[in-house]
Parts: sequence; C-alpha cells; structure tokens
Amino acid sequence: MVDYDQLPEKKILCIDMKSFYASCAAVFLGLDPLNCHLAVVGNTDREGSVVLAASPKLKKDFGIKTGSRKFEIPQDPRIIVVDPKMALFVRVSTELTRLFHRYVPKEAIHTYSVDESFIQVDGVEHLWGDAKEIAWKIKGDMEREFQLPSAIGIGPNMLLSKICLDIDAKKAGVAEWTYEDVAERLWRLKPLSEMWGIGRRLEKTLNKMGIFSVGQLAAYPLEQLEKKFGIMGNQLYFHAWGVDLSEIGAPIMQGQVSFGKSQILLRDYPDPKEVKHVILEMCEEVARRARSHRKAGRTISLGIGYSKDEMGGGFSRARTAAEPTNVTLDLYKICLELFEEFYEHKTVRTISIALSNIEEDCEMQLNLFEPDREKNRSLGYAMDAIRKRHGTNALLRAVSYTSAGTAKQRASLLGGHKA
Repeated sequence: MVDYDQLPEKKILCIDMKSFYASCAAVFLGLDPLNCHLAVVGNTDREGSVVLAASPKLKKDFGIKTGSRKFEIPQDPRIIVVDPKMALFVRVSTELTRLFHRYVPKEAIHTYSVDESFIQVDGVEHLWGDAKEIAWKIKGDMEREFQLPSAIGIGPNMLLSKICLDIDAKKAGVAEWTYEDVAERLWRLKPLSEMWGIGRRLEKTLNKMGIFSVGQLAAYPLEQLEKKFGIMGNQLYFHAWGVDLSEIGAPIMQGQVSFGKSQILLRDYPDPKEVKHVILEMCEEVARRARSHRKAGRTISLGIGYSKDEMGGGFSRARTAAEPTNVTLDLYKICLELFEEFYEHKTVRTISIALSNIEEDCEMQLNLFEPDREKNRSLGYAMDAIRKRHGTNALLRAVSYTSAGTAKQRASLLGGHKA
C-alpha cells in the first residue's frame, strides 16, 4: 500500500493541442480545424507518404489517422491534403508557450513536445483561480487567439495529469484526477500500452508474466518486478500506484538511457549494400547525438523492418562492446555484424539504431591493437564542430551521394519534414 498523505500533491496541467499539425494548417488556410477534412502528409508528391496529422473530422468520417498512408486517403473533393510546414508549426508552438507565461513563470513550464506541455500552477491560484479555472482560461485563450482546439488534464503529478489527459480530458476538454482516482480509474486501464511509459514490447513481456491491467501491475510483488526489470521495475510498480516524484522539466523516466535514430525509408531497399549505406549514415547521426552530450555507450542495437510486400517482420538485436564508444565506425562495425548475422535477404523499409548503456565520455582505454582510437574519437568531435558552424551538409560521407543515401535530402528538413 502507498500512503498518499506522505506524497507531494501539486496542481499540474498537461496541455495537448488536438491534431496540432492539422489544426495549424487548417487555420492557416482559413478553415475551422474541427469541421474540415484535412490531412498533413510527409510529402504530397509520394503516394506512400505517411499521414503526420489528420483533422478530427477526417478521422471520424473517413477513418484516416496519423500513420495512415497518402494512397489510403479517398479521392473526395471535401478532403484537403497538404505538405507539412514545420517552421510554421514550431513558430506557433513557441507563441503558445509565450501564452503560458502569462499565467506562470518560465520555471513552471515544461515543453514536452511541439504540441504538448506541462505547467505547474501552484502559487498562482490567488491570481487566476483554482486549477480547473486556470485550465479553462488557457484553453479559451488558445481558441480565441489562435483558433486552436486543445484538451487539458490536471493531476497531482506529471504522470497522473498526462494519463488524465489521455483518458478523460480529450473527451471532456478539461478533466482532473487526484490520488483517490488511482484505484477506481487508473487500475482499470488496459491494455497496458494505454499507460504512459509502457510500449508494445514491454506490454508483451508483462502479459507473459500474467499482467494485463494496471491494477494487476500494482498488485504484482515489487521485488519480482525489480528482479526482472531493475530500476525500471521499481518505476513501473510505483507508476501503477500513481506515484511520480519527478519535477517539472525532468523526464518521466529519469536519466538519458540511450541515443537513437529510426527511419522509415522513402522506398523499399532490396539490395543489402544499399541498406548498409543507410546504416552508416545513421550510425554517424547516433554517434553525433551522443558526442553532443559528451556521452559514450557500450550497447549498440540494430532494428530492421521488412517491407509489407515481404509480409512485414524483421529483427531487433543488440551487442555490447568491450569499451564505451561514440565513434561512428565502432557503431557501424557492430551494426554490420548484427546485420550479417540476422538479415534474411528481404526488402528493407525501416531501420533503427540505438546506443545505450551510457557513460560520461571523459576517459578512454587505450589499446595496442587500435593505435588510432583516440585520433578517431577526436576526429568525430572536430567533424561535429564543422557541421555546427557550416551546416549538416558541410561534411557528408561518400555513401550519402549514392542513390541509397538519405542524409543529404534529410538535412534540408526540419523535424524530419519540409520546413
């Protein structure tokens, strides 16, 4: 049992913009976001392009949602299909954050993503009213000034405010959960992937343990969860009880556990040589992200997803190096080993690479058999400095200029899409 009287009880708002990209595009075109049929796709010139956002009415009337493909959108004159305007979306997101500043200081705001933010309203009730009043005022301001619909969940911590948003507020507009709602509402939640922080893969593992609802997770012995998942087991247990001690601005799962990159390829890649070209580009990006935080990792993961024409499927495997690294070619070497070992000679459509088991990049073990190890490490940082000053395209590997390369084209995008 958890003694909730011993826990801090804050007033945290989780604000989510409904179909943000689609709503922004609709307003830009002078349309009502809630009453138009509009889809934002990655690239309107490609039939297989992914739908990044769909207006609520398009979802309801035609069943088109985020993740659908352009060719699935019916040829209906009411439907408008547009390219993403990422620079516009980011600018609107920035202006919304300015709006939050009217109600709380910047230290009380955490921008979780372009379309989702947390704000803590403790201490400003004497100015604006209680948490629900503040939520309705913010929601009204956004609709009046930006014509953008939103939903706001309120909770005593970030976790419960987020789950309240997903379960109740998206239907009611504004909703609030307290610790008293944990047993009645949180524990009923299933499947487990509906719980923030539990993905499909973790859900399958928990299902194999006989855990199918959040209530069953809360009733599972803490010691066994910790034995199975380590510190993550501890977090899973207490999250199932609605306990989250993270502060505004801190990630819900503490610590940078990995650096990664995943990519849905613009076309099918039947040739393994071309797949290796993209793997090298992605290793470069993952290594750069680790170096930007002065981190290195021991475990390299490679995921390959096959084309739908091959009936889908794929593999995800990891291998741990003897020493932590953030050198591109170190990552590439291990990824190649995994690829050669598990690749089934099928057409590839998705690739993901991650570097985990993270440590500070403050020292390096020298090796007589690798005399250039320190030189390669320093070279990576030098290349990063050039790219930071002159742009991502200032330095590219030769594979990026082949027909298989994607880095050159992606460098012109913002957030992975057209600016």
